[in-house]
Amino acid sequence: MSPSPGSRLDHYEIVELIGKGGMGEVYRAKDIRLHREAAVKFSTQQFSERFAREAKIIAALNHPNISTLYDIGPNYLVMELVEGPTLADRIKQGRLTLEEASTIARQIADALDYAHEKGVVHRDLKPGNIKIRPDGLVKVLDFGLAKVGGMPVAPSDESPTITVGQTQAGMILGTAAYMAPEQAKGKEVDKRADIYAFGLVFYEMLSGVRPHQGDTLQETMASVLKDEPDLSKVPAQTHRLLKRCLEKDPQKRLRHVGDVMSLLDDAPSRRTL
Repeated sequence: MSPSPGSRLDHYEIVELIGKGGMGEVYRAKDIRLHREAAVKFSTQQFSERFAREAKIIAALNHPNISTLYDIGPNYLVMELVEGPTLADRIKQGRLTLEEASTIARQIADALDYAHEKGVVHRDLKPGNIKIRPDGLVKVLDFGLAKVGGMPVAPSDESPTITVGQTQAGMILGTAAYMAPEQAKGKEVDKRADIYAFGLVFYEMLSGVRPHQGDTLQETMASVLKDEPDLSKVPAQTHRLLKRCLEKDPQKRLRHVGDVMSLLDDAPSRRTL
């Protein structure tokens, strides 16, 4: 049952619903004990023991570009409340200039690089999981769905093996559109899957369109596996970076997201389209 404004969850007082998707609902809340605001995300499923173990590791991530995980309950996460629009909201207003997109991309890369150094792979990087605060600081959200270390990806846990009925929730196609090919095939993933998703997000910022689209889940997954993004839609200075990030074969893909922006910095020009 969904909570109502004014109700209590342990020492969190629910204020209002601020987001809703196929995986659950997000509420603004007040932490009565620590006198701070927080975001409480309710899941449609009970969290597993393995999830709880991984959450403890993810909660230890301390980086200015990563939204902090405060607490975990049987079917909810308590996270830092980040004000401001998502990157998806910003892209809806029109494609970004190379300067603006690069500023955001650099902060995303810094967050991923830090997490990867700690052995954490996000696995669900997309514009809807990235927020831009009013002061310009970028926050990567939802590391609560990440994969820690070398743990295998279980078919029942964030697997691309999704029934057609689940696509009606509205967010599954969006998530599938940012999967790396090996993730779409149900194979074990590592940090290179995040690098592929980073390339997709950077491309979308600059072009205003998703590289992989389809009217059905099957069409979207087929695009992930086969289609190459149209680089004519983005500045020439970004082609080298995007090609290295969007290699279908993870063995040929860029291996360290910390190196990604240097591929742009080495370009002779910074002019925009």
